[in-house]
Amino acid sequence: MSRLTTSFLLGYHGCDRKVGERAIAGEFDLIASDKKYDWLGPGAYFWESDPRRAAEWASWKVGRNHYRHGAVIGAVIDLRHCLDLTTREDVEVFRKAHESFIDHQQTGGLEVPENISVPGQPDQDRSLRFLDCAVFKHLHGLLAEGRVEPYDTVRGMFTEGPEVYPGCGFAERTHVQIAVRNPSCVVGLFWPRGDAAAAVRDVLDPKPTATT
Repeated sequence: MSRLTTSFLLGYHGCDRKVGERAIAGEFDLIASDKKYDWLGPGAYFWESDPRRAAEWASWKVGRNHYRHGAVIGAVIDLRHCLDLTTREDVEVFRKAHESFIDHQQTGGLEVPENISVPGQPDQDRSLRFLDCAVFKHLHGLLAEGRVEPYDTVRGMFTEGPEVYPGCGFAERTHVQIAVRNPSCVVGLFWPRGDAAAAVRDVLDPKPTATT
């Protein structure tokens, strides 16, 4: 594990308000996602240091009737044993896991999934990450078979969305996400306050535009 930075950080999770209320009350752990296209494989997902991005996600889910009332909760996360794909060391681990996965699929005559884009989104986004998710699951499986310490969390940075301006090296929705595999890594949950709460309100409860 890379320990060149502090282990603790703040993450923000977009969810239905009732789910947030019950999670903060300690009634249950946040449900881990386990879809075939999850960007970082199975885990409970958080946007690192970005409550606005979490609110945009919750708003998107409300618009598709997946949530009744969108909300954002904050979390203090201890990365512990982290597969951190912002470091060269762990990128190499992931690359070798991909090689092993491809060999496994080809030896067994199995299909190799692909990362694909959703129609209407930039081609480079590839928001349905079937291949990456399969590689993460393969890596976690190898660790379990070898009785090696499992990863508690997975962290990755993603370039997403259109350019900030033509020719720019930055994209509008670039973000860092964390997939928490071990629920005990979530040290505490809270309702955002101050600037973080204001960022959430701007998205989920915007003030009406004044008319003349």
